Amino acid sequence: MTMSRAYQNIIVDDARGDVAVVTLNRPEVKNALNLAMVEELHDALGDLALRDGLAALIITGAGDQAFASGADISELLERTHRDALRAINSGLFRRIEEFPRPTIAAVRGYALGGGCELALACDLRVAGASSRFGQPEVGLGIMPAAGATYRLPRLVGLGRAKELIFTGDILDAREAERIGLVNRVVPDDAVLDAALETAKKIAAKSALAIHLAKVSMNAFARGANAFEIESVAQAVLFESEEKRRRMTAFLAKRGGKGGSKKAEKPERAD
Repeated sequence: MTMSRAYQNIIVDDARGDVAVVTLNRPEVKNALNLAMVEELHDALGDLALRDGLAALIITGAGDQAFASGADISELLERTHRDALRAINSGLFRRIEEFPRPTIAAVRGYALGGGCELALACDLRVAGASSRFGQPEVGLGIMPAAGATYRLPRLVGLGRAKELIFTGDILDAREAERIGLVNRVVPDDAVLDAALETAKKIAAKSALAIHLAKVSMNAFARGANAFEIESVAQAVLFESEEKRRRMTAFLAKRGGKGGSKKAEKPERAD
């Protein structure tokens, strides 16, 4: 079942089976994030989270100039401390981080400011060779406050994150890959295909296992007791029918409980 809701600032393609693609669709302003787009993304995420059979979500930008060039400056200029406390963008990005399926940012062109923070909120990042990443907010008299001050250090280390935020330097795709900001760099025209390839690999695995692994890793990143969360999550999985089905199929393929090659050490999963 596909979604029929019409949007003005995003495009939702959920007709690909187990993978949905959400496209930021304001190419005339390099897909700058405005309040209307944020609200539409909230609506789309709410609908997609309830969709049965969805295995992964890809977020990308329309056109070839930008994934998202940042928050809409004309709106930021008029925002007050009350708007900052409403956590307009950071609330959306927290929702993306907590989305129950893996999320992949497919980046072409610029991912700056809020656009970079949106990519950081996704679980994985696939970048085109032309992509550029940066947090230039301090040059505008503000700071990155939609997740970069804590998500960026997790990926690239505290020292490098401070350098990028304090200087506002822009990284090219290869440097972003080298320091761990992106997972993979591909030619620009292959970005979406590469993201879909990764999403299909994810879709072939246990959705519940991936969901609980994501919950555990996110909890660790936020300083929670991941040891206990991981143990409880594994306990749930050990009792699942899918675990029994997948392990039974694996053993049958190997020729029984002992495997077809007695000299071979048994494979372990935990």
